[in-house]
Amino acid sequence: MKIGIEAQRLFRKKKHGMDMVALELIRNLQQIDTVNEYVIFVKPDEDDTVIKETPNFKIIPLDGGAYPLWEQVVLPKAAAKYGCQLLHCTSNTAPVFSKVPLMVTLHDIIYMESSMWQIVTGKGSNYQKFGNLYRRMVVPKIVRKSKKIITVSDYEKDCIGAYFNMQNDSRLVTVYNGVSTYFTPVTDSNTLQAVKEKYHLPDHYFFFLGNTHPKKNTKGTLAAFSQFIKQSGYDIKLVMIDYDKNELQKLLQEIGDPGLIDRIVLTGYIVNTDLPAIYGQSELFLYPSLRESFGIPLIEAMACGVPVITSSTSSMPEIAGHAASLIDPFKPETITDAMLKVYNNKALQKEMKSEGIAQAAKFSWKSMAADVLKLYQETINQ
Repeated sequence: MKIGIEAQRLFRKKKHGMDMVALELIRNLQQIDTVNEYVIFVKPDEDDTVIKETPNFKIIPLDGGAYPLWEQVVLPKAAAKYGCQLLHCTSNTAPVFSKVPLMVTLHDIIYMESSMWQIVTGKGSNYQKFGNLYRRMVVPKIVRKSKKIITVSDYEKDCIGAYFNMQNDSRLVTVYNGVSTYFTPVTDSNTLQAVKEKYHLPDHYFFFLGNTHPKKNTKGTLAAFSQFIKQSGYDIKLVMIDYDKNELQKLLQEIGDPGLIDRIVLTGYIVNTDLPAIYGQSELFLYPSLRESFGIPLIEAMACGVPVITSSTSSMPEIAGHAASLIDPFKPETITDAMLKVYNNKALQKEMKSEGIAQAAKFSWKSMAADVLKLYQETINQ
């Protein structure tokens, strides 16, 4: 077989969720498949050593302008030129007029569920709004023509099946994401101290991976943390990642607690391999999203031995199992109550840590890659 894999953003320095999924897929395919040929299509960027060519894996950097132009014009031409029998597009969209048969990983369809008016006028950056509009145009077309559609949880599979009226369509399959092997409890004191100094971490903190996307529930989380501080009086801070300070101050004004800014540490972008030490030094990991298709940080935090508070909605109960404290993300007071309950109960924390490590062990990138490889073989054989 000769398989093309779209990994457009793989070489960019600041990689996020879908980029990491594509990276781990390729790395693990390189370990388990030395027979079939692979062509990895990327855009040139800074981090060009993140994967290396092997005898049956060829990396093809493709210039081609903005994302839609690269995907719709440059990518399908290259896939045909290199003789791919199948083109796997890894991040929700794909070329509409590809001559090479398509497989697409559809991580979620949140952008389809929202109304056009909400997308154009709602919260989120202009980049996010444009991306959602582009997906709304492209995804219905590629769903119709793709040979296989992978999604990342049974919850999301049900959402996609219902929206596109394909509940009984064998093309739609669930393949769970994994957790990287370096997400384990960090015990080396030098590593912990180095990461603490690098990101200016406080001695006691809750960790929250919020961003500007409305689904991340940043405003609700801040409101809950504000009430936690007022009710408990504890000297705890909230560590957040790459978030704009001006936007943060606006949210704090909206919740009526501008002074909470003194309790918040903004780290900037975090290198993925530094995350285990940041998870591990936190008291709690907060993941009260409104909607997730999987939620990789859930199992990353669990694998690092950290108690997790997450939502009782969408895919999160499916992924977290019984190892997390589940809350109603639409009610900040339930997040506050969970913070107080877990933080004040050392025995509960110990139990959650043990159950979390066991739950995270159920997910691996090697297993994910093996499942995807089977789908490649099945699709090409058909």
